[in-house]
Amino acid sequence: MDLKLSDKVALVTGSSRGLGLASARSLISEGARVCITGRGEERLREAEGELKTLAGDDGRVLGVQADLSTAAGVEAAVRQAVETFGGLDILVNNVGKAGGGGILETSDEDWQAALDQTLHPAIWASRLAVPHLLARGGGVIIMIASIWGRESGGRMTYNAVKAAEISLGKSLAQQLAKDNIRVNSVAPGSISFPGGSWAKRQAEDPEGMAKFVERELPFGRFGRDQEVGDVVAFLASERASWVSGACVTVDGCQSKAQF
Repeated sequence: MDLKLSDKVALVTGSSRGLGLASARSLISEGARVCITGRGEERLREAEGELKTLAGDDGRVLGVQADLSTAAGVEAAVRQAVETFGGLDILVNNVGKAGGGGILETSDEDWQAALDQTLHPAIWASRLAVPHLLARGGGVIIMIASIWGRESGGRMTYNAVKAAEISLGKSLAQQLAKDNIRVNSVAPGSISFPGGSWAKRQAEDPEGMAKFVERELPFGRFGRDQEVGDVVAFLASERASWVSGACVTVDGCQSKAQF
């Protein structure tokens, strides 16, 4: 299926590894020009090199080192993507992190960090991207959320900010439909990739993780990052032209929610 993404410009935040990098790979494979971001210079350049090799064209990939937990970092990423590629068609909000534990153990600082590292970057990037999407006659915004934004199951702070991202996506979809801008969320389940938290747990406790897979994952395996990336590429394309305001679960039937 041709997703007709050739020469579309995409900004994928938090994309030097994991689901962000997988999303960038899928977009590149479909012909898009992609700006990726990361805080660490070394890993960012490795990802940038990988994508340039995949693209077969250095001019289709840009890596921007920036701390997207700050408004200035988000502004720098959007500005450099637009200046380099001449516009913006697709924004994938993938920055996310949340710490803490139970209600008594989680400090105000933990809560603020969860907001600063997950929800605020999505708000800032979306607000900055919309004028550029309007200038192109429309576009797409995608939130990388989680099944734990749809139902309880993860860390408390993570549940809260991911639920907020899904709600933000729905609200933006309703606001921006008149401007031909589609907004959707993707809700991955337990996805294992090199350097990710599940891969680390598998290495540290293979027996415990084998039991987790048997108990929680109906297909008998963890999800793969590229399985999420390919859904992102589809939602970014005109093949999904009548999909907006949706939250698409990509979890191998792990979650229990009906809707």
